[in-house]
Amino acid sequence: MKLTFVRKTAQSQVNNCPSLYRTDRGTFVVQGWRISDPEALAQLDIPAHETAVEVPADVLAEIAKTL
Repeated sequence: MKLTFVRKTAQSQVNNCPSLYRTDRGTFVVQGWRISDPEALAQLDIPAHETAVEVPADVLAEIAKTL
């Protein structure tokens, strides 16, 4: 899978997190903060092979511009 960087959050000062990448498979990869809040996780149905991440709205807004 080839990743193409789309955007990092304006809140990032040192690294590229959270970030959005486009793949050569017609999908996106989201790099974000792992959700560890038990109350939030209890509201999700996440299989063992998946995880959920939190990202700022400015990162996701970029998807609309790239489609």
